[in-house]
Amino acid sequence: MTGSSRDAPQGHEVRAMALKTESRTTIARSIPEVWAYVCDLGRWPEWAPGVLECRVRGGASLQPGARVEQRAQGIFGSTRDRTQAVTAVDAPRSLAFAGPMGPSAARWGMELESIDDRQTEAKMWIEVEVGGLMRAVPGRILKGRIRRVSNRELAAIKAAVESAAREGAES
Repeated sequence: MTGSSRDAPQGHEVRAMALKTESRTTIARSIPEVWAYVCDLGRWPEWAPGVLECRVRGGASLQPGARVEQRAQGIFGSTRDRTQAVTAVDAPRSLAFAGPMGPSAARWGMELESIDDRQTEAKMWIEVEVGGLMRAVPGRILKGRIRRVSNRELAAIKAAVESAAREGAES
């Protein structure tokens, strides 16, 4: 991705900085249980910071080309609407999305791999083409912040799926 000529000295192009992060965790549940939770968009506010509501536009299924609409927390207590495109779904193994992350273009996804019939390795990856004001933040700091958020998200997914399984076993 290149910037406009007014962003750089004569004869030079400005390239957006690309950041890539991965976070992983082992969840003590099967792939179908983890998949069902991650694909339940109504439950995204439980694990995705800032997401207040989430749904697929028009009630469509979670499939490539679908649009995921979110109402998210903004600054100073405000809310804002944002939309992400579903770019890939390989049930029950992986799904991917593309949409804005602030002033930057981002892609993110989840990949699930079976360790055995009771454990799933979950990986969340995020790629950001850093643009706008985000370019003022040093790359290592921005990458660390993104990774901390994805680590928290995976920890929340793990806790929710594992606790639901415990509650079901106690019933």
